[in-house]
Amino acid sequence: MNSLIVILPVLLPIVAGAGLLISGCSDRRKRQIYVASVVAVNMLITLGVIFFGPKEELTLIRFSEGMSLAFRVDGLSSVFGTMVSVLWTVTTFYSFEYMKHEGKETKFFSFFTMSFGVVVGLSFAANMLTFYLFYELLTLATLPLVMHAMDDKARSAGKKYLIYSMSGAAFAFIAMIFISQFGSLDFVMGGTLAAEKISGYKDVLLTVYLLGFMGFGVKAAVFPLHGWLPSASVAPTPVSALLHAVAVVKAGVFAIIRLTYYCFGTEFLYGTWVQYVVMGVVIFTIVFGSTMALRTSHFKRRLAYSTVSNLSYILFGVVLMTPAGLVGGLIHMIFHAVIKITLFFCAGAVLYKTHHEYVYTLEGFGKAMPVTMLTFAISSLGLIGVPPFAGFTSKWQLATAAVETGNPLAYVGIAALIISALLTALYLLSVVITAYFPKKDFRLEQVKDVADPNRLMTVPLTLLTAASVVLAVFPAPLINIFQQIAAGLF
Repeated sequence: MNSLIVILPVLLPIVAGAGLLISGCSDRRKRQIYVASVVAVNMLITLGVIFFGPKEELTLIRFSEGMSLAFRVDGLSSVFGTMVSVLWTVTTFYSFEYMKHEGKETKFFSFFTMSFGVVVGLSFAANMLTFYLFYELLTLATLPLVMHAMDDKARSAGKKYLIYSMSGAAFAFIAMIFISQFGSLDFVMGGTLAAEKISGYKDVLLTVYLLGFMGFGVKAAVFPLHGWLPSASVAPTPVSALLHAVAVVKAGVFAIIRLTYYCFGTEFLYGTWVQYVVMGVVIFTIVFGSTMALRTSHFKRRLAYSTVSNLSYILFGVVLMTPAGLVGGLIHMIFHAVIKITLFFCAGAVLYKTHHEYVYTLEGFGKAMPVTMLTFAISSLGLIGVPPFAGFTSKWQLATAAVETGNPLAYVGIAALIISALLTALYLLSVVITAYFPKKDFRLEQVKDVADPNRLMTVPLTLLTAASVVLAVFPAPLINIFQQIAAGLF
């Protein structure tokens, strides 16, 4: 297969989305057919490239020695690309129905489609320079989606999102400069720092790693750089679902994995003061995010703070800086993506049908919206980590990886996982209890006009819930793949 095929799933949605924006198509049916075709075809092309495409590097532009715009599919990009392409397609069909009550659909689907290509480009980047380019483009492509409503709240959220993202990218840029001077920008498992160059500069480089971690950590919503994420929940629910489960936040996690394992290398970082600092940050974020979720009664903001916590579950595995830790982090990245996008879709279904935004207004919705609330309940059990649901497997992997390190701070991390699981049970099951067990004075007539949305929204909910259950029951294939990635074999 020609190596140029690698950039096809990057360019196709970007060009198609730009074309839709320029054409200004106002016919809803034609627009839906066009977008569905582009997204579905691009998913198939992306998966084809991942599973059957060339493994050699494609260099489009070489700026100088060691600096190039290049693409390559390795094990990590295969995982991220598969997750993105599948979930983006499911979200597209959900969006067709949901966006009817949001308006400005042509603009929305234009940037929605372009963002798909940008995320695939980020996934297939062969070096930090290419990655950084698409990382910045992701901010610009998703900003109009965050600000879609263009009211005061949306504009404020967009402004905060832009300031946070650009500031974080500036710190990440500093890290990229130092990596290029002390090693290579290419992604190589084990890191690229040259031993003969780093002598005498270890503390400088550790400080640079911390800058890069916190810079990329903006999108991964680590404390205290998380503030943009709950604010961004004002965006239409399909955007919130992608921001919180697939695209932006997972791009931040993906960036930190690349920075830690493929640029600096764990051999250089393990056991140093910077490992303790970043581990302390993610442990605090785990408990902080769950605590804030419990305190928040706004449905989507509660799920947003839940994302803040769960992203640091993934990062906890990453900063353990062991193969087992990376495996646990990758498993939770996939499980959280499937579960959290389902939970946001449920919140979106409620908002779409009733315009209710707060948890305490959901009394009796268990009977009124059976599909929506059942999928929410099952997904909640998964995120809590109740055996045998998906979250149990990933949290078990993270905890056992932490024990293996013998690191005292890692034991604190295990305690944080347990505390967070209890808080997760409280803030999610309170929604389920409110929906299925209303107060004594509740009357069924209060929800007589409430019902599930149509199949364009309920089918994605059902499929995603079923997928999370299947992944929970059969996690072994994923674990085997992730173990090969962590060992540098894939």
